[in-house]
Amino acid sequence: MAIDKSRIRDFPPISITVKDGDGGELLIGASRQTVAGGSEVEVRRELLGLVVAHARTGGSPVRVTTRDQESIGVLLVSPEGEIEEEYSESLEETVEPVPAAAETPRLKPQASRGEGPAVELAPPGEAADSFDSIVKSLEEGDAAPPAEPPAPATVRRSLRDSQSFLAVQDNIEPARKGWQGKANTFGLSLAPGAAELAERADEHLVSRTYSGPRTVAVVNQKGGAAKTPTTVCLAAVFGRAGGSVLAWDNNETTGSLPWRVERGDHASSALHVLERASHLLSDTARAADINAFVHRQTADKYDALFSDQDIDGEHEITASEVDVLHAVASKYFNVILMDSGNNHRAANWRQMISHTDQLVVSTTTVEDRVEGARLTLQGLAGRDGRTAQLAADAVVIVSQEQPGHEKLAQLHAEKFRPYVREVHVIPFDPALKDGVIHFGALRPATQRAWLAAAASVAKGL
Repeated sequence: MAIDKSRIRDFPPISITVKDGDGGELLIGASRQTVAGGSEVEVRRELLGLVVAHARTGGSPVRVTTRDQESIGVLLVSPEGEIEEEYSESLEETVEPVPAAAETPRLKPQASRGEGPAVELAPPGEAADSFDSIVKSLEEGDAAPPAEPPAPATVRRSLRDSQSFLAVQDNIEPARKGWQGKANTFGLSLAPGAAELAERADEHLVSRTYSGPRTVAVVNQKGGAAKTPTTVCLAAVFGRAGGSVLAWDNNETTGSLPWRVERGDHASSALHVLERASHLLSDTARAADINAFVHRQTADKYDALFSDQDIDGEHEITASEVDVLHAVASKYFNVILMDSGNNHRAANWRQMISHTDQLVVSTTTVEDRVEGARLTLQGLAGRDGRTAQLAADAVVIVSQEQPGHEKLAQLHAEKFRPYVREVHVIPFDPALKDGVIHFGALRPATQRAWLAAAASVAKGL
């Protein structure tokens, strides 16, 4: 897809310089970032990666001037990583020979417009004319021809096509992390490095709002595949970024989401929402009325809707009840993350898929969970055209089951990459193993991995 040039930001100016065997440099306005060592290809890739991160931060394409040992050029770079060449020119210059002068002519200044005839200067050694003779020659000379009026403009552009004269200010906040962030605590104002720019770009993605509610389904037909921790952590990332977010335990009977999140001062579940759905969907319902049915996560800023926790209960959620619950959720929340059970044939599971905008397939590093993820994708790919597209655009999240499973997790992740849009690996974290999950209790590397995964989910919304 071609980059929309009408959305391009030209301020602050951006330039890339690739030096011969000596790294490169990125200049964004007055902010300078250097890239050291490596091959020219690696340096160019890293510099362009920084530009893409900058474009994501601003949410629109940017124009970049480039220079290396052989050429100069102009590139267009989009937030999605698309790159188009707008201009390129070789630095090789041809110098035209200067013809030898046969004779040095006498200087004869030309008359300016409306100033009369030119006056010929005397050659060296001759006496200049007297003042009176010069005046006389001016009086007797021919008048200078009148200046021709400028040609009238033949093309007038339409103001409807004019662009704003306001410069787009994109002042980058100084670094908060890395060695640049530490240096800034001493009064400096260093620009963020590539890692922090990428993190800010992900934060920007998950902070966006949408023109309507968006639904994310977290699935795997095998139990113990980290569906609930995945739902909780994604909800926490979106919730902390702002907006109204719901984590919904869409289990036909008793799900495990209530075991991993905070409980409110009530015991309401999806069944209670169904009982009061007519009121909650009415024009007289108030925004705060939903609070009697969901459980607020005070630190992570999202709400949870529980499945029925009555161990003696006999009710199973039907497809039509999923429609009602989704209508209520869509009225009160912008982002809805649906945890699911293991029965991919259940009516509520299949109806959940019909409401899904973005599919997330979770798994651990245990082999049968990985196979369950594959079979879930395969089943959706063969169901109909819409579900096949959901499977192709899915985000797969591989959570490390035990410490030391880094290579195994990457191995399983690579198996999925040819079939889905994006794959992410979550490192092992003891704070995810048992009990209530608090996002702030996770290790920094785990938090960063979940942010990256949530950003990939946001791209599909």
